[in-house]
Amino acid sequence: MRTGVFGGTFNPIHCGHVLLARTYAAALHLDRVLVIPTYLPPHKAGGQLAGGCHRLNMCRLAFEGDPVCRVSDIELRRGGKSYTVDTLKQLTRENPGDTFYLIMGSDMFLSLTQWYDWQRIILDAVICAGARSPGQMQALRAEAARLERLGAQIELVALEPLPFSSTQVRARVQAGESLAGFVPPKVADYIMENRLYQSSKGLF
Repeated sequence: MRTGVFGGTFNPIHCGHVLLARTYAAALHLDRVLVIPTYLPPHKAGGQLAGGCHRLNMCRLAFEGDPVCRVSDIELRRGGKSYTVDTLKQLTRENPGDTFYLIMGSDMFLSLTQWYDWQRIILDAVICAGARSPGQMQALRAEAARLERLGAQIELVALEPLPFSSTQVRARVQAGESLAGFVPPKVADYIMENRLYQSSKGLF
C-alpha cells in the first residue's frame, strides 16, 4: 500500500491543509494519507498550542467522510517530542508491506539534513515536497539532487499557493472575525464551541 504521512501541529487545521493532503494523494496515487497531529513539535517553539485532544478532534472533523485521508493519533499516544524517525519506525513495524511517502513543506525539505536521525528517515520513506512557484521548484530540485546522491528517493509536486496560515486563523479568532473559507465549517464550530485561541487560557 502507498501510504502518505502528513504530520503537523494543525493548530488549527485549515482548508489549505485539507487541499494539500488531497493534492498529494492525487499526484502521487496514494492509497491513503495518514494525517498525524504532533504531540510536541521539535521544530517549533511553544506558544498558543491547543491541546492534543482538540487538534485531533479538529482533524477528524476536517477529513470526516474522506475516503483517502485518515487521521492518526500515533504521536499523541506516544507523547514527548514528535520525532518523525520514531513515527516512521512505528508505522513500518505496524504496516510492513507499505511504502511510506513523507509529505513536508518546502522549508522543511530544504532543512531535512538538520532533522534528528535524517539518515534513517530517507531510508524509511520517500520524501515528498511541494513548490508554489517556479523559483521555489528550482531550489527544491537542486536539493533533491543532493539528497538523491545520499540515497534518498524524492517526489516533487507543484502546489497552489496557500493564501493563509494557522497563525492567521488564530489571529482572526482573537479579532472576532469570521473563519468562513479559512477552516472547514465543522472545525469553525468546534473552535467557537470550545473557545479555542480566544486567549492564552482554555486551550487544554
